Amino acid sequence: MKKLLIYFCFIYEFAISQCVQPVNFQLQKDIPMAFPTLQINLTARRDTAALKPFLYVCAKGSGLIVYNISTVTSPTLVATIGISSLQNLHVMNCTQSGNYLYLALGDHFSATAQKSGMAIVNISNPASPTVTSTYTYNATSGAGHVAIEGNYAYLSAMQNGVIVLDISNKSNIAFVSVFKPSVHFPKPNPNGSELLKINARQIVAKNNVLYLSYDAGGVRVIDATNKLSLKETGQYSNPAIINKARAYNNLILNDTLVYVAADYCGMEILNVKDTSNITQLGWWNPWKCETSSNNWVNSIGHTNEIEFDNNCNLVFMSAGRSDLFAVNVSNPSLPDSCSRFGIPTDSLGSWGIGRYKNQIYVSYLITGIPCYANWGGTKIITYNNNCTVGISELENDGKGALYPNPVSNELFIKSQWIVQQGSFQYKVMNAVGQICMTGIVDKSIDVSTLPSGIYIIEINVKGNCFHQRFVKD
Repeated sequence: MKKLLIYFCFIYEFAISQCVQPVNFQLQKDIPMAFPTLQINLTARRDTAALKPFLYVCAKGSGLIVYNISTVTSPTLVATIGISSLQNLHVMNCTQSGNYLYLALGDHFSATAQKSGMAIVNISNPASPTVTSTYTYNATSGAGHVAIEGNYAYLSAMQNGVIVLDISNKSNIAFVSVFKPSVHFPKPNPNGSELLKINARQIVAKNNVLYLSYDAGGVRVIDATNKLSLKETGQYSNPAIINKARAYNNLILNDTLVYVAADYCGMEILNVKDTSNITQLGWWNPWKCETSSNNWVNSIGHTNEIEFDNNCNLVFMSAGRSDLFAVNVSNPSLPDSCSRFGIPTDSLGSWGIGRYKNQIYVSYLITGIPCYANWGGTKIITYNNNCTVGISELENDGKGALYPNPVSNELFIKSQWIVQQGSFQYKVMNAVGQICMTGIVDKSIDVSTLPSGIYIIEINVKGNCFHQRFVKD
């Protein structure tokens, strides 16, 4: 009689409830507005260099404000660049690349929006930043974000579309071209008031491809190989809210997946492997925006900016009245709320978010629409970074480590305990949970035929089960 061996393998990436343990948020410090009569904190970014513990706050009419956060519970103000040094344009967002900070300039909140612009700031010494150059477009609409790739900057210029700038000379920003995606999507013929809501908000640039959150104009994918003539190759908008107001505010690219902040519709997870056929894999929609009871103004949440912790498969998002959310995206088809910081009934409203390791920087503004908020500033929040909760002890102890990782051809099992057991069963799954490989081996797995990307391997050994992520070059 043959023995039937059953493995009980609880892999939380693929369970309905992905959050085995809630994310533990801890408030470290409130940083009130430095200039209460002028300042609105929009976004805060920590310097990407480990040895530079400085926080750059994009403070709209108060310009750029720099804090030393070597002690997160006691930030100190060390520098300010006022808008008088930035052609009197408000600082709306910032992106770091090396020793330079790129500022998106131009107020887009007021009815009389400022011109779209960008500034380059040398932050070799963060306590003494210097403006190397500024650029101003010839039309008003403000700016939302800057994406950097190589010697080019892509400015999300709201109604002006995407402006391509040559930044090879940091002392002289050079205009290259401007591209405005069609405004006749998702609605074929928007009226005048609807046109005002279609704005280029945020861009991710990778391998000469731009992924654009186009506010009421959906998500667009743009070929930027020819900098003088950008070309749109894909577009997406959620058909479930075709008759509702929509706003795609911010996005993150993770291999062939895009996580996009969809305002009062939460977050959508899109497959962009084929840009001509973008499909929705998952939808985190806690406020049920498609229902008649939610009309944007009365929504208790509005996701605006998002950050991604790829080690933990967690998306963090600023959520308006709901402050801050953490969502597990291990299974893209079942995004799962882990925790949140703040409550909808307080008098706080978040706008921007930044992240460095286990630190989150949430920016708050004083506003009346779509929610009442009477405090402005930035909160420094930390969170637990234990990504292996609920997984087999094999991986918790590091015995199940794979090498090399990233891998090109053969993936080896480091654990001598596993190898000593003889052969073991394995299963390899891609980022959307599809099984790519299965088999029985003794110490290594040939993954040379897999396409480049992020994968999860599941191994069963003598009733034990563990998994680990790896990257295929």
